[in-house]
Amino acid sequence: MRELVHVQGGQCGNQIGAKFWEVIADEHGIDPTGTYHGDSDLQLERINVYFNEATGGRYVPRAVLMDLEPGTMDSVRAGPFGQLFRPDNFVFGQTGAGNNWAKGHYTEGAELIDSVLDVVRKEAEGCDCLQGFQLCHSLGGGTGAGMGTLLISKVREEYPDRIMETFSVIPSPKVSDTVVEPYNAAWRHSDSLVQRQPHDSAVLSFHQLVENSDESFLLDNEALYDICSSDDSVEQATASVCDIPPKGLKMAVAFAGNSTAIQEMFKRVAEYFTAMFRRKAFLHWYTGEGMDEMEFTEAESNMNDLVSEYQQYQDATAEEEGEFDEEEGEYDG
Repeated sequence: MRELVHVQGGQCGNQIGAKFWEVIADEHGIDPTGTYHGDSDLQLERINVYFNEATGGRYVPRAVLMDLEPGTMDSVRAGPFGQLFRPDNFVFGQTGAGNNWAKGHYTEGAELIDSVLDVVRKEAEGCDCLQGFQLCHSLGGGTGAGMGTLLISKVREEYPDRIMETFSVIPSPKVSDTVVEPYNAAWRHSDSLVQRQPHDSAVLSFHQLVENSDESFLLDNEALYDICSSDDSVEQATASVCDIPPKGLKMAVAFAGNSTAIQEMFKRVAEYFTAMFRRKAFLHWYTGEGMDEMEFTEAESNMNDLVSEYQQYQDATAEEEGEFDEEEGEYDG
Protein backbone atom coordinates (compact mmCIF):
# COMPACT_ATOMS: atom_id res chain seq x y z
CA MET A 1 0.00 0.00 0.00
CA ARG A 2 1.37 3.40 -0.94
CA GLU A 3 1.43 5.92 1.91
CA LEU A 4 1.21 9.71 2.05
CA VAL A 5 2.61 12.09 4.65
CA HIS A 6 0.25 14.99 5.33
CA VAL A 7 1.50 18.40 6.51
CA GLN A 8 -0.63 21.38 7.50
CA GLY A 9 0.88 24.80 8.19
CA GLY A 10 -0.30 28.15 9.51
CA GLN A 11 -3.74 29.12 10.75
CA CYS A 12 -5.54 28.53 7.45
CA GLY A 13 -3.74 25.27 6.68
CA ASN A 14 -4.47 23.85 10.13
CA GLN A 15 -8.13 24.85 9.96
CA ILE A 16 -8.49 23.10 6.59
CA GLY A 17 -6.41 20.16 7.80
CA ALA A 18 -8.47 19.67 10.96
CA LYS A 19 -11.64 19.43 8.86
CA PHE A 20 -9.89 17.15 6.36
CA TRP A 21 -9.06 14.64 9.11
CA GLU A 22 -12.61 14.78 10.46
CA VAL A 23 -13.94 13.79 7.02
CA ILE A 24 -11.25 11.17 6.32
CA ALA A 25 -11.64 9.57 9.74
CA ASP A 26 -15.41 9.45 9.32
CA GLU A 27 -15.13 7.87 5.86
CA HIS A 28 -12.91 5.12 7.30
CA GLY A 29 -15.09 4.56 10.35
CA ILE A 30 -12.52 5.97 12.81
CA ASP A 31 -13.84 7.71 15.92
CA PRO A 32 -12.10 10.62 17.79
CA THR A 33 -10.12 8.13 19.89
CA GLY A 34 -8.68 6.38 16.82
CA THR A 35 -10.82 3.28 17.22
CA TYR A 36 -12.46 1.63 14.21
CA HIS A 37 -16.25 1.47 14.38
CA GLY A 38 -17.00 1.05 10.69
CA ASP A 39 -19.44 -1.25 8.96
CA SER A 40 -17.59 -2.19 5.76
CA ASP A 41 -14.34 -4.00 5.03
CA LEU A 42 -13.73 -1.43 2.29
CA GLN A 43 -13.14 1.20 4.99
CA LEU A 44 -10.02 -0.65 6.15
CA GLU A 45 -8.80 -1.71 2.71
CA ARG A 46 -6.71 1.43 2.07
CA ILE A 47 -6.64 2.99 5.50
CA ASN A 48 -2.82 2.89 5.57
CA VAL A 49 -2.64 5.59 2.89
CA TYR A 50 -3.26 8.21 5.59
CA PHE A 51 -3.20 6.35 8.92
CA ASN A 52 -0.62 4.44 10.96
CA GLU A 53 -1.86 1.52 13.03
CA ALA A 54 -0.72 1.92 16.64
CA THR A 55 -0.84 -0.40 19.64
CA GLY A 56 -4.25 -1.55 20.76
CA GLY A 57 -5.65 -1.39 17.23
CA ARG A 58 -5.83 2.41 17.25
CA TYR A 59 -5.33 4.39 14.06
CA VAL A 60 -3.25 7.59 14.13
CA PRO A 61 -3.09 10.17 11.29
CA ARG A 62 0.24 10.34 9.47
CA ALA A 63 0.12 14.11 9.92
CA VAL A 64 2.55 16.88 10.83
CA LEU A 65 1.03 20.09 12.23
CA MET A 66 3.13 23.26 12.27
CA ASP A 67 2.72 26.94 13.09
CA LEU A 68 4.85 29.80 14.37
CA GLU A 69 2.50 30.49 17.27
CA PRO A 70 0.76 28.13 19.72
CA GLY A 71 -2.83 29.40 19.38
CA THR A 72 -3.69 27.40 16.28
CA MET A 73 -2.32 24.20 17.79
CA ASP A 74 -4.45 24.76 20.90
CA SER A 75 -7.54 25.14 18.71
CA VAL A 76 -6.83 21.88 16.86
CA ARG A 77 -6.30 20.00 20.12
CA ALA A 78 -9.57 21.37 21.46
CA GLY A 79 -11.44 20.29 18.32
CA PRO A 80 -13.57 17.16 17.97
CA PHE A 81 -10.65 15.06 16.64
CA GLY A 82 -7.87 16.88 18.47
CA GLN A 83 -6.86 13.83 20.52
CA LEU A 84 -6.48 11.73 17.38
CA PHE A 85 -3.11 13.24 16.46
CA ARG A 86 0.25 12.13 17.81
CA PRO A 87 1.28 14.75 20.43
CA ASP A 88 4.91 14.81 19.21
CA ASN A 89 3.74 15.84 15.74
CA PHE A 90 2.61 19.30 16.88
CA VAL A 91 5.53 21.63 16.07
CA PHE A 92 5.11 25.31 16.86
CA GLY A 93 6.95 28.48 17.85
CA GLN A 94 5.99 31.37 20.08
CA THR A 95 6.60 34.52 18.04
CA GLY A 96 4.33 34.21 15.00
CA ALA A 97 5.09 35.43 11.48
CA GLY A 98 2.95 38.58 11.48
CA ASN A 99 1.66 37.90 7.95
CA ASN A 100 5.20 38.42 6.70
CA TRP A 101 6.45 35.92 4.10
CA ALA A 102 10.08 36.78 4.84
CA LYS A 103 9.69 35.93 8.53
CA GLY A 104 8.19 32.56 7.67
CA HIS A 105 10.78 31.77 5.02
CA TYR A 106 14.02 33.36 6.19
CA THR A 107 13.99 34.15 9.91
CA GLU A 108 11.39 32.79 12.36
CA GLY A 109 10.42 29.88 10.12
CA ALA A 110 14.04 28.99 9.34
CA GLU A 111 14.70 28.56 13.07
CA LEU A 112 11.85 26.06 13.43
CA ILE A 113 12.18 24.22 10.12
CA ASP A 114 14.65 21.57 11.37
CA SER A 115 12.22 20.52 14.11
CA VAL A 116 9.48 20.12 11.50
CA LEU A 117 11.77 18.15 9.18
CA ASP A 118 12.65 15.76 12.02
CA VAL A 119 8.97 14.85 12.40
CA VAL A 120 8.49 14.60 8.62
CA ARG A 121 11.47 12.22 8.37
CA LYS A 122 10.15 10.09 11.22
CA GLU A 123 6.79 9.69 9.48
CA ALA A 124 8.41 9.05 6.09
CA GLU A 125 10.79 6.43 7.48
CA GLY A 126 7.86 4.60 9.07
CA CYS A 127 6.27 4.02 5.66
CA ASP A 128 6.63 0.77 3.73
CA CYS A 129 6.13 2.44 0.35
CA LEU A 130 6.10 6.24 0.59
CA GLN A 131 4.33 7.77 -2.40
CA GLY A 132 4.73 11.42 -1.48
CA PHE A 133 3.74 14.42 0.60
CA GLN A 134 0.79 16.80 0.68
CA LEU A 135 0.67 20.28 2.22
CA CYS A 136 -2.38 22.33 3.22
CA HIS A 137 -1.61 26.04 3.53
CA SER A 138 -2.55 29.57 2.55
CA LEU A 139 -0.47 31.71 0.21
CA GLY A 140 -1.49 35.01 1.80
CA GLY A 141 0.09 34.92 5.24
CA GLY A 142 3.51 34.38 6.79
CA THR A 143 3.66 30.83 8.12
CA GLY A 144 1.67 28.89 5.52
CA ALA A 145 3.14 30.85 2.61
CA GLY A 146 6.68 31.55 3.79
CA MET A 147 7.47 28.60 6.02
CA GLY A 148 5.26 26.26 3.99
CA THR A 149 7.24 26.89 0.82
CA LEU A 150 10.51 26.64 2.74
CA LEU A 151 9.40 23.20 3.93
CA ILE A 152 8.52 21.88 0.48
CA SER A 153 11.91 23.02 -0.87
CA LYS A 154 13.67 21.14 1.96
CA VAL A 155 11.53 18.03 1.48
CA ARG A 156 12.18 18.13 -2.27
CA GLU A 157 15.94 18.10 -1.56
CA GLU A 158 15.69 15.03 0.66
CA TYR A 159 13.02 13.15 -1.32
CA PRO A 160 13.49 14.24 -4.96
CA ASP A 161 11.73 11.16 -6.37
CA ARG A 162 8.59 11.44 -4.21
CA ILE A 163 5.47 13.36 -5.26
CA MET A 164 4.90 16.78 -3.69
CA GLU A 165 1.38 18.17 -3.92
CA THR A 166 -0.10 21.25 -2.27
CA PHE A 167 -3.59 22.47 -1.48
CA SER A 168 -3.04 26.21 -1.60
CA VAL A 169 -5.57 28.89 -0.66
CA ILE A 170 -5.29 31.98 -2.88
CA PRO A 171 -5.89 35.35 -1.17
CA SER A 172 -8.70 37.75 -1.99
CA PRO A 173 -9.44 41.35 -0.92
CA LYS A 174 -13.06 40.29 -0.38
CA VAL A 175 -12.15 37.92 2.43
CA SER A 176 -9.22 39.50 4.28
CA ASP A 177 -7.79 42.84 5.36
CA THR A 178 -4.13 41.76 5.31
CA VAL A 179 -2.60 44.37 3.04
CA VAL A 180 0.60 42.50 2.08
CA GLU A 181 -0.99 39.22 0.95
CA PRO A 182 -0.16 39.91 -2.73
CA TYR A 183 3.55 39.92 -1.86
CA ASN A 184 3.31 36.71 0.13
CA ALA A 185 1.48 34.71 -2.53
CA ALA A 186 3.82 35.76 -5.30
CA TRP A 187 6.71 33.76 -4.01
CA ARG A 188 5.64 30.16 -4.84
CA HIS A 189 3.45 27.81 -7.19
CA SER A 190 3.14 24.75 -9.50
CA ASP A 191 2.15 24.44 -13.11
CA SER A 192 -1.31 23.17 -12.15
CA LEU A 193 -1.78 25.45 -9.75
CA VAL A 194 -7.94 33.39 1.71
CA GLN A 195 -7.54 37.26 2.72
CA ARG A 196 -7.32 41.38 1.34
CA GLN A 197 -4.53 42.99 -0.68
CA PRO A 198 -2.73 39.84 0.32
CA HIS A 199 -1.20 39.32 -3.01
CA ASP A 200 2.42 40.09 -2.13
CA SER A 201 2.89 36.92 -0.12
CA ALA A 202 0.97 35.17 -2.88
CA VAL A 203 3.39 36.12 -5.65
CA LEU A 204 6.42 35.12 -3.57
CA SER A 205 4.74 31.77 -2.91
CA PHE A 206 3.81 31.09 -6.55
CA HIS A 207 7.46 31.45 -7.45
CA GLN A 208 8.38 28.64 -5.04
CA LEU A 209 5.56 26.29 -5.98
CA VAL A 210 6.54 26.42 -9.63
CA GLU A 211 9.99 25.18 -8.66
CA ASN A 212 9.22 22.62 -5.98
CA SER A 213 5.72 21.14 -6.28
CA ASP A 214 4.52 18.51 -8.72
CA GLU A 215 0.84 19.34 -8.30
CA SER A 216 -0.86 22.36 -6.76
CA PHE A 217 -4.61 22.42 -6.21
CA LEU A 218 -5.56 26.09 -5.95
CA LEU A 219 -8.48 27.14 -3.78
CA ASP A 220 -9.44 30.65 -4.83
CA ASN A 221 -10.89 32.41 -1.79
CA GLU A 222 -12.63 34.96 -3.99
CA ALA A 223 -14.46 32.25 -5.95
CA LEU A 224 -15.39 30.46 -2.72
CA TYR A 225 -16.65 33.73 -1.27
CA ASP A 226 -18.77 34.38 -4.37
CA ILE A 227 -20.26 30.87 -4.17
CA CYS A 228 -21.14 31.30 -0.50
CA SER A 229 -22.63 34.72 -1.19
CA SER A 230 -24.69 33.55 -4.16
CA ASP A 231 -28.37 32.72 -3.90
CA ASP A 232 -27.94 29.93 -6.43
CA SER A 233 -27.98 26.46 -4.92
CA VAL A 234 -25.28 23.94 -5.77
CA GLU A 235 -26.72 20.73 -7.18
CA GLN A 236 -25.42 17.39 -5.93
CA ALA A 237 -23.51 15.23 -8.39
CA THR A 238 -25.46 12.28 -9.78
CA ALA A 239 -22.52 10.04 -10.71
CA SER A 240 -20.23 8.19 -8.33
CA VAL A 241 -16.58 7.17 -8.52
CA CYS A 242 -16.19 6.62 -4.79
CA ASP A 243 -17.14 3.36 -3.07
CA ILE A 244 -17.18 5.01 0.37
CA PRO A 245 -18.66 8.53 0.02
CA PRO A 246 -18.63 11.10 2.84
CA LYS A 247 -21.05 10.48 5.67
CA GLY A 248 -24.60 11.52 4.84
CA LEU A 249 -24.15 11.16 1.07
CA LYS A 250 -25.14 8.18 -1.06
CA MET A 251 -22.43 8.82 -3.63
CA ALA A 252 -19.52 11.13 -4.35
CA VAL A 253 -17.51 12.24 -7.36
CA ALA A 254 -14.30 14.23 -7.74
CA PHE A 255 -12.85 15.98 -10.77
CA ALA A 256 -9.41 17.60 -11.07
CA GLY A 257 -8.51 19.63 -14.12
CA ASN A 258 -6.13 22.32 -15.31
CA SER A 259 -7.88 25.11 -17.18
CA THR A 260 -6.39 28.17 -18.82
CA ALA A 261 -9.13 30.15 -17.06
CA ILE A 262 -6.99 30.09 -13.93
CA GLN A 263 -4.79 32.77 -15.47
CA GLU A 264 -7.48 35.30 -14.50
CA MET A 265 -6.75 34.56 -10.85
CA PHE A 266 -3.02 34.92 -11.48
CA LYS A 267 -3.65 38.25 -13.22
CA ARG A 268 -5.70 39.47 -10.27
CA VAL A 269 -2.93 38.67 -7.83
CA ALA A 270 -0.26 40.14 -10.15
CA GLU A 271 -2.13 43.42 -10.50
CA TYR A 272 -2.27 43.90 -6.73
CA PHE A 273 1.39 42.94 -6.45
CA THR A 274 2.53 45.37 -9.16
CA ALA A 275 0.47 48.25 -7.77
CA MET A 276 2.13 47.86 -4.37
CA PHE A 277 5.64 47.06 -5.59
CA ARG A 278 5.68 50.06 -7.93
CA ARG A 279 5.29 52.30 -4.87
CA LYS A 280 7.58 50.04 -2.80
CA ALA A 281 4.77 49.85 -0.28
CA PHE A 282 5.62 47.88 2.88
CA LEU A 283 8.83 46.69 1.22
CA HIS A 284 10.84 47.48 4.35
CA TRP A 285 8.92 44.77 6.22
CA TYR A 286 10.62 42.23 3.97
CA THR A 287 14.03 43.77 3.41
CA GLY A 288 14.26 44.17 7.17
CA GLU A 289 14.13 40.36 7.42
CA GLY A 290 17.04 39.96 4.99
CA MET A 291 15.24 39.84 1.62
CA ASP A 292 16.62 41.64 -1.42
CA GLU A 293 14.49 43.83 -3.67
CA MET A 294 15.63 41.75 -6.66
CA GLU A 295 13.69 38.79 -5.26
CA PHE A 296 10.50 40.80 -5.73
CA THR A 297 11.47 41.66 -9.29
CA GLU A 298 12.21 38.02 -10.09
CA ALA A 299 8.94 36.84 -8.52
CA GLU A 300 6.98 39.41 -10.52
CA SER A 301 8.69 38.30 -13.74
CA ASN A 302 7.99 34.62 -13.05
CA MET A 303 4.36 35.42 -12.33
CA ASN A 304 4.02 37.21 -15.66
CA ASP A 305 5.70 34.27 -17.42
CA LEU A 306 3.17 31.92 -15.84
CA VAL A 307 0.28 34.03 -17.16
CA SER A 308 1.87 34.17 -20.62
CA GLU A 309 2.26 30.40 -20.72
CA TYR A 310 -1.40 29.83 -19.92
CA GLN A 311 -2.36 32.44 -22.53
CA GLN A 312 -0.20 30.63 -25.10
CA TYR A 313 -2.08 27.38 -24.54
CA GLN A 314 -5.41 29.20 -24.63
CA ASP A 315 -4.57 30.76 -27.99
CA ALA A 316 -3.23 27.52 -29.49
CA THR A 317 -5.34 25.87 -32.20
CA ALA A 318 -5.90 22.15 -32.71
CA GLU A 319 -3.53 22.20 -35.70
CA GLU A 320 -0.76 23.80 -33.64
CA GLU A 321 -1.21 21.22 -30.90
CA GLY A 322 -0.81 18.50 -33.52
CA GLU A 323 2.43 20.09 -34.72
CA PHE A 324 3.73 20.15 -31.14
CA ASP A 325 2.97 16.43 -30.80
CA GLU A 326 4.81 15.64 -34.07
CA GLU A 327 7.88 17.62 -32.93
CA GLU A 328 7.94 15.76 -29.63
CA GLY A 329 7.75 12.45 -31.53
CA GLU A 330 10.75 13.44 -33.68
CA TYR A 331 12.82 14.27 -30.59
CA ASP A 332 11.85 10.98 -28.94
CA GLY A 333 12.95 9.10 -32.03
